[in-house]
Amino acid sequence: MDQYYLYVVAVHIIFVVSWMAGLFYSVRLFIYHTEANELPENERLILQREYAKIEHKLWHIITNPAMTLAVLAGIGMVCIRPFLLQMPWFHVKLAFVVLLLIYHFICQDIMNKMKRGIFKHSSFKLRLWNEVATILLVAIVFAVVLKSAVDWIYGLIGLIIFSVVIMIAVKWYKHYREKHES
Repeated sequence: MDQYYLYVVAVHIIFVVSWMAGLFYSVRLFIYHTEANELPENERLILQREYAKIEHKLWHIITNPAMTLAVLAGIGMVCIRPFLLQMPWFHVKLAFVVLLLIYHFICQDIMNKMKRGIFKHSSFKLRLWNEVATILLVAIVFAVVLKSAVDWIYGLIGLIIFSVVIMIAVKWYKHYREKHES
């Protein structure tokens, strides 16, 4: 069974990439969907109907299946090599994966509410929300690659710095857009 491990890892990576692409693009669509509220009614109605349709297809054809297959491949990796569960770095990875799953289902809730015309978040908050997936992805990759407790400390410091830089960039972009839209 161990001879199939690398195949399962490859499948896992492929579907994690697909899942992340779906998450990134979905939240980007949520931003545009929200910003359509600022348009005249006839444009707003057409765009919101179209965004809801695109979001639904993206979610149910790419994002959800990719998440499911990434998780199943991850479970397959653990079934083939159960000693992974004894590795401290693997626990860190799993904690970030759980956060990513929570993020996924919160995104699904946002999408379902927007489909019903409920917009609880501004486009700025959604831009910040979009970066949470990036931060979780970076954390997961560093946990898997570094594996060492000493490296985790540097990784955590780097993750905090990375998070701050991303949030500053989002705020700067908001300022830039406001300045150039006037």
